[in-house]
Amino acid sequence: MASNIAVGGVLTECNHLGGLPIDLSVYESSELYRGDQVLTLSTSVVGGMLSDLRVQRAAPRPLLFAAACSGGPITADCYSQLRTELLERLAQSLPIDGLLMPLHGAALAEGEDDPEGDMIRAARDIVGAAVPIVVTLDLHANITPTMVSCADALLAWETYPHRDQFDTGRRAARLLSQMLTGAARPTMAMAKVPVITSAIHGSTDGNDPFADLMRKTKALEQQDNVLSTSLFLIHPYMDVAGMGSGGLVITDNDLDRARSLASELALDYWARRHDLEPATWTPAEAIAHGGAVAGAPVLLVETADCCGGGAAGDSIATLAALLDAPEKPAAFAPVVDPSAAAICHAAGSGSQVTLELGHHLDPRWGKPRTVTGTVEKLSDGRFTYTGGQWEGHHEQMGPTAVLAIDRIKVLIMSRATYDWADEQWRALDLNPLDAKFFVVKNPMNYRLTFAPLAAGCYILDTPGPTPASLKHVRFQKLTRPYFPADAEIEALAPTVLT
Repeated sequence: MASNIAVGGVLTECNHLGGLPIDLSVYESSELYRGDQVLTLSTSVVGGMLSDLRVQRAAPRPLLFAAACSGGPITADCYSQLRTELLERLAQSLPIDGLLMPLHGAALAEGEDDPEGDMIRAARDIVGAAVPIVVTLDLHANITPTMVSCADALLAWETYPHRDQFDTGRRAARLLSQMLTGAARPTMAMAKVPVITSAIHGSTDGNDPFADLMRKTKALEQQDNVLSTSLFLIHPYMDVAGMGSGGLVITDNDLDRARSLASELALDYWARRHDLEPATWTPAEAIAHGGAVAGAPVLLVETADCCGGGAAGDSIATLAALLDAPEKPAAFAPVVDPSAAAICHAAGSGSQVTLELGHHLDPRWGKPRTVTGTVEKLSDGRFTYTGGQWEGHHEQMGPTAVLAIDRIKVLIMSRATYDWADEQWRALDLNPLDAKFFVVKNPMNYRLTFAPLAAGCYILDTPGPTPASLKHVRFQKLTRPYFPADAEIEALAPTVLT
């Protein structure tokens, strides 16, 4: 008889330091699938789960799947609605043999700092102790005691830039199948240390310190009775007690070994903490230094305004420095500013406009600036992702314009969208090779397209809710000691969750 496997979850990364609240309209404009609509998904983590369930000849019971670009916390009403619908559909699907939950691990809701743990615990209450629950997570998840105690297995994505969500979905379905046949009896331990760093050096490729740690982590899967290993570089823009980075190990009925291996990974992580902390430049310093670099483009990485990390995308900190440079260089810079985009569309292509630009959505980080330029291009802002979690997904920046201010071209968007490669730029026919300086607002994914072309690259220290370093952030719920606020911690021992 075919196994009945329920599939559903809410996959969102959130930010306590800034950004705009996420309400239901955000999901409706991105990904919100109910019931049988879930079965149409063929890519990313849910696509991977369904693919392997078909191989197993299992019967999927689709629940609800919601995903969206990062932002501030999910509104209380939105979270309540999604949670209620997910759990009601789960209750209606009973009896089931197993549950697959595609989650993120760094979600936040108004009044709830651990939505994933809350959803897993509520699902456990519905299905009972005997039904296995396997959860997939982003490798930037904050692993909590509730998540570990209420799930049978937590499996994280293994790549950053993220490109293995489909494979992770398949791995989760495969492990669930092994549990149902008795071939695997997962015992799980998560060990973490208080390292709170950005993703600047968090690639799983090349020689980044996180890549070295990931290779060691995954090598453990070659050992007998090790079912799965995961490494977590926590999303650092939450303010939650007990946050930390480290390793999770799932063994086959050997909890002591899982605890020991996970602790080793966490201590290795602590040993590499300084390598994970980036060196930064002010925008003016980077422009002056980069101007002497032969070739183009020179990348100015304004990671503090990363939409993919929850920022609004409306900062003009780097753009202002370009405008103030002694000799205005040829440059491209993005900004999310719906009012400025509307003015450009009302004026029309070829028109000269004067407008207030920037810091309209999340004004905590700067002030708008009056600029005058020529509207060069207009667009409805539609584009299609060519890879990553949303591969093939049609997205929209809303009314979008290219405003030329002297030799600086500003891509003005109405909506924040996730930066995967160069889709937003290509939608407006903008080529990075046409500029001396190119402003990017993602700490990692710019490497996919722009890094191979770049003559230079500067990580910037600018105001914003997704900064390159957390050393100056004043957390309220996360208490010291933690790195980088504290370089050394006496008698440090990993926190182990089982």
